[in-house]
Amino acid sequence: MSSNQTALSRRDFLRKSSHIAAGAVAVTALTSCATPSSPPYAAPIQGRVIGANDQVTMAFIGINGRGSNLIDGFSAIKGVRVKTFCDCDETVLNRRADEFEKKTGKRPVTEYDLRKVFEDKEIDAVAIAMPNFWHAMGTIWACQAGKHVYVEKPCSHNIFEGRKMIEAARKYNRFVEVGFQNRSIKNVHSAMEFLHSGKLGRIYMARGLCFKPRDDFKKFPDTQPPKELHWDLWVGPAEMYPYNEGKCHYNWHWHWNTGNGDTGNQGPHQFDVARWGLNKDEHPVRISSFGGYYKFEKECTQETPNTQTSLFEYADGTILEFGTRGLYTNGEPDVKIGNLFYGTEGWMQIDGGNWKTFMGRKNEPGVTSKTVEASADPMNLAGAGADNHFANFIDALRANKRDMLNCDIEVGYMSTCLPHLANIAYRLKRQVTFDGKAEKFVNDSEADNLLTRKYRAPYIVPEKV
Repeated sequence: MSSNQTALSRRDFLRKSSHIAAGAVAVTALTSCATPSSPPYAAPIQGRVIGANDQVTMAFIGINGRGSNLIDGFSAIKGVRVKTFCDCDETVLNRRADEFEKKTGKRPVTEYDLRKVFEDKEIDAVAIAMPNFWHAMGTIWACQAGKHVYVEKPCSHNIFEGRKMIEAARKYNRFVEVGFQNRSIKNVHSAMEFLHSGKLGRIYMARGLCFKPRDDFKKFPDTQPPKELHWDLWVGPAEMYPYNEGKCHYNWHWHWNTGNGDTGNQGPHQFDVARWGLNKDEHPVRISSFGGYYKFEKECTQETPNTQTSLFEYADGTILEFGTRGLYTNGEPDVKIGNLFYGTEGWMQIDGGNWKTFMGRKNEPGVTSKTVEASADPMNLAGAGADNHFANFIDALRANKRDMLNCDIEVGYMSTCLPHLANIAYRLKRQVTFDGKAEKFVNDSEADNLLTRKYRAPYIVPEKV
């Protein structure tokens, strides 16, 4: 049989299989408030407990962009077996498989439908780097199938489905780690310990910076999708729309149906550091967000802003500011992607893994990351976090200790909620008030409607996971 015939027969088989799986999760309405859908598996599966010396067999789902970094990172860890690549664009799928085979001499199994990956009993864990709107559905299905999950940031496309991810992880006793890599950088841990030590006084304000150059990507006409791209599967939980090059690979970030703009793309990393530095394990109370799409309005179909300023106030008056700038800008003071923290005795700037402090009215130089590195570990940094976020996930699985995860799904969810709250205020063009305990807005049904979305069967994030 020729390779083309093999691909065709496999495609037909998987298409029939997807229809069977679709029937298992179909519901009578297309919103998250519909009758809960069943898992796509006959019965939820509790995956095996991985021992300290066990091989961990992994699959990688969504491998066009960030997914390739996950492949490189996890495959470099001793005892990790890379078994399967999955992407619904078969051009990307085959290219990545070719690259991996050339590099390692081993060709991974290839699947374009993630449901087939979850049916494989050999798979212990999956790494998900699909577009944001697939993160929750992929994670929930994986947990139901007994797989552990490493999922990229932001962990979800909206607040409702992020909470469902936590519920799925707990119900099926699966480890789910979110790709906030700062949680595994030793120097960032030392910065957090310094902030929380009180040496800068009370930290009353944080500022996150996402000053990332973004030019227009031009307008493209609606066309038929490439034959190698399984368009219905690619759109998945989002509302169906015609294929358009300007709304597909990577450019999906700039449309509300599929993305969250740069505030919800690069921004989550800095939101996470800001919340961590403020030591807030709670949601903010009041949120405002302003901005727009400047300069390229005629050349582009982008919906999300390229300039956005967001303000958050916590119940005790602590403030979080966040700046998103895609056009031409200075740094603040010389940081463009990072964080600033302000205390009653001084302030700190963090730029990647480097940080500096400045004290008092005269901004006298204080402790820095280099100072701490050169010292005799005065802050007990040994064990402050693995230097490799991927290794942290594998180490936690082998130890069977969820509390070893540097960014468990609940931690990642709390930080992911911040850009979602900012975008809700931005889209409504007004301040919103949030009840963090109920995770609802206060007497604001219009804002509550943006906590979730309409889902397409069979890609429905259910009320009951």
